[in-house]
Amino acid sequence: MIKTKEQWISTFRKVGESILADLEKTKKSKNDKASDINKKIKNYRKQKISHIKASAKKDGWDNQKLLNEILTLTYASYIVILEYRNKVWEYEYMAFARRIGELWEPFCKLAFDYPIKPLSIITPPDFDKVQTKIKCNATEYIDSLDLNEETKQELKRHYDIPWTMVDSGGIKLGLDLHFEQDGTHYNCDFKSGFSSNEKGNTNRLLLVASIYNFLGEIEKTILFVRQPENANNHYLQTLKNSPYWDVYCANDSYAAMKNFTGFDMRKWLDENADWKNDISEEFREHLQRNDLLKYLTW
Repeated sequence: MIKTKEQWISTFRKVGESILADLEKTKKSKNDKASDINKKIKNYRKQKISHIKASAKKDGWDNQKLLNEILTLTYASYIVILEYRNKVWEYEYMAFARRIGELWEPFCKLAFDYPIKPLSIITPPDFDKVQTKIKCNATEYIDSLDLNEETKQELKRHYDIPWTMVDSGGIKLGLDLHFEQDGTHYNCDFKSGFSSNEKGNTNRLLLVASIYNFLGEIEKTILFVRQPENANNHYLQTLKNSPYWDVYCANDSYAAMKNFTGFDMRKWLDENADWKNDISEEFREHLQRNDLLKYLTW
């Protein structure tokens, strides 16, 4: 191991102190200061990950060792990002709960970026190409019907009408993660939870998944949810009960990730992520005063 968790936390705190000292000399708003802290610590983390990957390549590490190093470094950076954001702009309930959820997705995706089992990250299809395929299939079907040419052309004209109402630029088939394994394309979205008005997002996910369903059995859509199923509202059930989404919540999410990647993220978190004791005393006291410690859970 290049550095222990404690060493990485100490390293990132030194970086945080340097960033904070520079920001205190400015008249920037707390929002801008928080943004700067997040961006600069992320950039430092990116540099260190590049160094680790270079060492791994030089010394012939396997992905298990590489992933463990990157997870340790990333977790330490999250601790410090949260601490130093709180120094310039104290967290309240909504912002903190949302932030913990936002950090979960990229952390989990690291297991797919450096998998133990064979898989490949892929690019999602372009909607314009999918649209063209759908239109061609419909046109071929209409042409195969035992109808006169005038009727066929009228059917095609009516079929084209709803497509004129579709803004192709507004339909994005890109989700949080796309990978191929054993000939199947998995199109995945990560959600911290469904605890507010998610109607618009739910409808978008249903639309996108229905398009993937049209593309054939090779395409699968998967939803990973951080919270337990019973902590979510009816919008999650809408997706789960649809014919399009395979939904995994809480520990079932980690089990599914392990099945795909070969890496046990749940076990890693249990053995390494000790949020309440890893954060600074100052930050812990703030979270305790505001009843926010309960959100420090993955």
